[in-house]
Amino acid sequence: MPKSKYESIYKDLKQKIEAEEFSYQELLPSEHTLVQTYHCSRNTVRRAIANLVTDGYVQTIQGKGVRNIFRPVEQTSYTIGSIESFKESSIRNRQNGRTEVLCFMEITADDKIAGKTGFAAGTELYYIQRLHYLDEKPLIINHNYFLKSAVCGLTPEIASGSIYDYLEHTLHMTIVNSKRVVTVEKITQIDEKYLHMDVRDYNCMAVISSQTYNSDGVMFEFTQSRHRPDYFRFQDNAVRRPL
Repeated sequence: MPKSKYESIYKDLKQKIEAEEFSYQELLPSEHTLVQTYHCSRNTVRRAIANLVTDGYVQTIQGKGVRNIFRPVEQTSYTIGSIESFKESSIRNRQNGRTEVLCFMEITADDKIAGKTGFAAGTELYYIQRLHYLDEKPLIINHNYFLKSAVCGLTPEIASGSIYDYLEHTLHMTIVNSKRVVTVEKITQIDEKYLHMDVRDYNCMAVISSQTYNSDGVMFEFTQSRHRPDYFRFQDNAVRRPL
């Protein structure tokens, strides 16, 4: 499924804001200018701007325009309110990311896995362990469970790159939403081994568990993402809604 025009405008403006082509508190070009620049309708521009507002990049000010409120951070940060691959977050954080596949196998969910992931017992799954590096520092271990029938043809080579890129551009899957839970859990032997952590310094991990759904309402992925606590930083943009 081809990307919508507003999505490409959103990504282009987002990239320019992150690259500081627009200074903090500077007004973005007017709606009329953006329509001419991107050769699109006003509604298309407004949808792109609305996404930037949701992500906390800009704020619309009545009678003035759209103001850049993005502030870059020194520490690597990940998003809670949007679905972003490790490759995409590495680019956004302006760091070199790479992924090492530690384990890749086909399994059938038993009662224990079913209780943990939400997949029904007896479901055929891909189980993958992946170690993510940023600037050659091992920072994250992902335990991925993918629904085999929805993610056909997955290989270790694909898993070492971007699985979401494969899903969206090869399988033409539309990824819609992800339910997430953030916890703090005890360090495991796998964490200690691959993240080069000393339990005398850290005895816990920041853990993000997520169930992700496609446009058919099918849960195709359960992932437990385990982060080194000294590099853990998530950000979101909260909006107060009228009561």
